[in-house]
Amino acid sequence: MDRLPVAAPDLRGNEERYVVDAIRSSWISSTGPYVDRFEREFAAFSGARAAVSVANGTVALHLALLALAAGPGDEVIVPSLTYVATANAVRYVGAEPVFVDVDPATWCIDPAAVENALTPRTKGIIAVHLYGHPADMDAINRLATKHGLWVVEDAAEAHGAQYRGRRAGSLGTIGTFSFYGNKIVTSGEGGAVTVDDPELERRIRLFRGQGMDPQRRYFFPVIGYNYRLTNVACALLCAQLERWMELAGRRAAVFEAYERALSQVAGIGFQPRADWAEPARWLFCITVDEAGFGMSRDELAGRLDADNIETRPFFHPLHRLPPYEHRIGSNRPLPVTDHLALAGLNLPTSSLMTDEDVARVVTAIKNARR
Repeated sequence: MDRLPVAAPDLRGNEERYVVDAIRSSWISSTGPYVDRFEREFAAFSGARAAVSVANGTVALHLALLALAAGPGDEVIVPSLTYVATANAVRYVGAEPVFVDVDPATWCIDPAAVENALTPRTKGIIAVHLYGHPADMDAINRLATKHGLWVVEDAAEAHGAQYRGRRAGSLGTIGTFSFYGNKIVTSGEGGAVTVDDPELERRIRLFRGQGMDPQRRYFFPVIGYNYRLTNVACALLCAQLERWMELAGRRAAVFEAYERALSQVAGIGFQPRADWAEPARWLFCITVDEAGFGMSRDELAGRLDADNIETRPFFHPLHRLPPYEHRIGSNRPLPVTDHLALAGLNLPTSSLMTDEDVARVVTAIKNARR
């Protein structure tokens, strides 16, 4: 039986046609009509005033922190349960990531933990919309306003997610996105920064383009980076955005099928959903209670792998990784993060999956218990 991947890009629309058009036009680098179109359409999609296309989600975070002037001596509060890029970008600018726990009701950064971690050196908060579920942004923004902090939304996994009716990417000071090959909307590699403040947008674009003054060619007032995205990649993204309702709708059906079929399986838990949230359906998440299910998360993953079904463990806690285990906040107890990191598993999820594919995964999980 063919291997069922944990994620797969769905490129069945105008992706090929637009890419060929970009190639034939000779606009294959970081300028061209698809770049302009994508930035305009993604800003509208996210509810932000502007979107800046960038090379990937990690550099989106880096550019956000550069634009916000984060640097040595500053502390930035981040959840420990996230992809390592969230903390790495803080180190890129010389600031210190301060690790806090996540809220069991959302699996996202816990506002109470943020408040307890504040110091005079705190300059900002990175709120990660983990596995597509938005963080409690009103609570985070209240803290930020009270203490004069900025908020970066790490929405790498949360395309189209909504918090109280507002889209991810329009909820903080700056939003960042990834379009890696396993994301809902993808260009293979790619990212975007969403922003309302025109001065922050200017700074993001300045740093993205090697620091070249837009009014004075080949004059560089700052040290910048080559973080631009190509017209070819943006052609892919334009085609993906056209199909948003189709992509999101099929993923929602996959989620619903998993939930119906696994809801009565002892020891299997689901990602929580707050009543104010409309999560993005990125990767379907389960937790495995060893006592209730009869085996550990890793044992289940091994059984599924033997059945040619790929899965993904949840992220390793950042405060326990070698580059970060001795940094600020690493010695705090982060029990929710530690528990989820050991228990969580991502199941195959894509808009290409058929009902039979979902049934295959479900059957393999149920059979693993016997």
